[in-house]
Amino acid sequence: MAPQVLFYEQAVPISSEQHRDATVQGTADYAFARSANVVPLVAQEFAVAGGDYAIVFVGRDEDLLPVALLGVRESENLFVTEDGRWEGGYIPAFVRRYPFVFAHGPDDDRLILCIDEASPLVNREGRGERLFDSTGAKTSYLDNVLTFMQRYQAAFQSSQRFARRLRELDLLQPVQAQLRGPGSEIQLRGFMTVNREKLAALDAATVEDLFRTGALEAIYLHLASMRNLQRLAQRAAPAAGSPSDRGDLDEGDILLN
Repeated sequence: MAPQVLFYEQAVPISSEQHRDATVQGTADYAFARSANVVPLVAQEFAVAGGDYAIVFVGRDEDLLPVALLGVRESENLFVTEDGRWEGGYIPAFVRRYPFVFAHGPDDDRLILCIDEASPLVNREGRGERLFDSTGAKTSYLDNVLTFMQRYQAAFQSSQRFARRLRELDLLQPVQAQLRGPGSEIQLRGFMTVNREKLAALDAATVEDLFRTGALEAIYLHLASMRNLQRLAQRAAPAAGSPSDRGDLDEGDILLN
């Protein structure tokens, strides 16, 4: 799964000609995210997101980035209910920015603000906030969206640099997690975490640099978030059967290797 392009089906550049009468409806319905078992996080979110999700790293080369684990199976988001409610305490910015997204222009240098026209949040019946007024000028709503997206994009790129720095220092290790429950065992693969032993072996100058740039704090927030694998395993327990049938998972039911 490519987490950078989740949710979006028909993203097109926003223009006053094409979207003069378009409106975007705010929603508490996150059904669009129901099949996302990971979503990207920016490092600035680690402190709040780490209270709800296990933060890990996925991808390779330029696509390496931190993500929140939302499910233990493909196309499974355990934090979105059948009626579209988000049950996690914190909703990642990647989710909250939908249906907007930046795309690279033809020269690949300029970013263009796009909107997913296939999104149920986008309509032409006047439900929600207008993107343009009757004269074709941007509304304050669209200005606020653009500001949010610019800040998010800057944080996203900074977080990619953070992930690449961890790789350059050889701190990231591939991990498999075995989530054991009554009568079942789930294998999680394809993600990386920081190796504590390699972290402890860094020289003083490197540690100081990581501290001064805020990377060291982000590393420890990531490591602390791994305790949420236990909560994820509990969410993944079969819905059928009573709690006594399912039992409670403890840290002994989660093996990392």
